[in-house]
Amino acid sequence: MPMSELIQRLEAAGVPLGDLTKIAMENVNPADFTDFDLDPFWDDRPVPFLFTGFGATRTISAPHMIATLLHNLEIIEGQDIMLIGSKGGYLAAIIDNMVGKDGSVTIIEPHEEVREYTEERLSMHQSSGLIRVLRPHDMESSDENSRSFGRVLITGSVREIPETIEHMVVDGGFVLGPFGGPVHQRLLKKERQGDVWFDTDLGGVVFGPMDVGESESGPLDPNSLANHIEDAFDLVGGLVEIEEVTSERVRALIRALREMPTDLPFIDEESTEEEIMEHPVVDLLMSEIDWLGPLWPIFSEFLSIDIASPGSEEEMPDFLGGHEDLVP
Repeated sequence: MPMSELIQRLEAAGVPLGDLTKIAMENVNPADFTDFDLDPFWDDRPVPFLFTGFGATRTISAPHMIATLLHNLEIIEGQDIMLIGSKGGYLAAIIDNMVGKDGSVTIIEPHEEVREYTEERLSMHQSSGLIRVLRPHDMESSDENSRSFGRVLITGSVREIPETIEHMVVDGGFVLGPFGGPVHQRLLKKERQGDVWFDTDLGGVVFGPMDVGESESGPLDPNSLANHIEDAFDLVGGLVEIEEVTSERVRALIRALREMPTDLPFIDEESTEEEIMEHPVVDLLMSEIDWLGPLWPIFSEFLSIDIASPGSEEEMPDFLGGHEDLVP
């Protein structure tokens, strides 16, 4: 069986896999949640499950990351778990198998296309307990708002815990997810102790954005570009010394991008060279080219990250951690 072989490779690479996780991964067939070729998945890489109408790719995470998330969720039977971002239903089906008939999985999926896809796939899944697929605004009802969860898993990059979710985490419970910008994040376990949150840093990761709109934006979307430059600048600044005058110019460029209007022309592969060169974002970047040009290759280096796949047959079993799920 491909899953048995994959689990053996993951264990040999040092990926944490408890008995409950292994049984659940064996019981849930990823082919039930994607129609795409599963060869990358068996090679421990992400596999698409949906291309949205606006061109964003949604993926099922690489198996080593799925195992890592499940391990750090500390799942036991009978728990009620919230999943923000459905991953096409595959991850929810595994968690459902782990929590059993006395547990539940509540999925909050903000993107309509992804939510409809998830509902369809889970309707064919023989669940162990209760699986619900909700919209974010469903959480505003008094019944939903009063619910509580010991575990919340966020499956896309965010900068902070959504305010609507914070109060639902029980005392002693935690939120697990990739926190940071679009270029890199830290996988954090944020545990609630009374009114205080304590972070456990589990390492650097690169996930696609929780907000699908960021994936669907064009290559010259000023806010998305500002986020990428800011994130890459933070990475570069932590490794090499950058002059203060250059730092201020980068910060000013980021501000200028974020202050641009939201109704700029859309650029895609069919746009002409003239349309691209006349685009306000290109015009802004070209106006700063004297100082930005020498710095841009450094930024670009940090935007090109190889995908880790410790469970691949070609990888050496010395995995030390890290994950690239969907590099923007």
